[in-house]
Amino acid sequence: QVQLVESGGGLVQAGGSLRLSCAASGMIFKISTMGWYRQAPEKQRDLVATITSGGSTNYADSVKGRFTISRDNVKNTVYLQMNSLKPEDTAVYYCNLDSTLVGGYWGQGTQVTVSS
Repeated sequence: QVQLVESGGGLVQAGGSLRLSCAASGMIFKISTMGWYRQAPEKQRDLVATITSGGSTNYADSVKGRFTISRDNVKNTVYLQMNSLKPEDTAVYYCNLDSTLVGGYWGQGTQVTVSS
């Protein structure tokens, strides 16, 4: 069983920054693709960024140049550094682990609110 625990959300003014963290249990982290997704009220859950076990990254067009995903395979943690935040970034942010061995897992989500 894999557990994902997110932290780092909060309220920030437009133009500000936040860093989200997601700590994963188990050794499967090191060989898994990790991702951040977000869901605004009454909208679908959308991809924000992913990072493979080898460190290759992928970003949604809306966050390119502002957000950076990274991982620490010693701490079993994935991060999302969010800069130049906009009100439209307001959402619940979810951490995702995707493994061909054990399938997919989600964290409980962390709220990010950007005020204008």
